[in-house]
Amino acid sequence: MPFDIKALKTGKKLARKGWNGKGIFIELQVPDAHSKMTHPYFFIDTTGLQTDNVNAPKSRVPWLPSQTDLLSDDWEVVE
Repeated sequence: MPFDIKALKTGKKLARKGWNGKGIFIELQVPDAHSKMTHPYFFIDTTGLQTDNVNAPKSRVPWLPSQTDLLSDDWEVVE
């Protein structure tokens, strides 16, 4: 499926089948009264990354899609 911003706006998580490693997804963060950010933003979560690479980062950081990401048809909703 194509990149689905509507799914993200309803709280769903997305991942690309073409990404290396399982357990990676993106999500939309909507700030609340206690947030330092004032506008919604995407972040990528690799805390559940399944890999043999012990040096692979496992974190959550802001994420900006590339043109390739936006135009790819290998997106899927992550449950």
